[in-house]
Amino acid sequence: MDNNHHTSTKRLIPVTKWSEYHPWPPLGGLRHLIYTARTSGFDRCIVKVGRRVLIDENAFFEWTRKKGRK
Repeated sequence: MDNNHHTSTKRLIPVTKWSEYHPWPPLGGLRHLIYTARTSGFDRCIVKVGRRVLIDENAFFEWTRKKGRK
């Protein structure tokens, strides 16, 4: 078996656990981003599984970089 391919890992963090991994944004700020996700483009960072709302960590930081350039 050839293991020369690279697999990228995608970490999905539950909204309520975000602060255990990152100090920013705080929970209230993250919830605001989720609430305004369609208009801000943040919807590409959100993964919904049933009632759980997860944040795609890589997509979040990419979104942050793009918003910072504007």
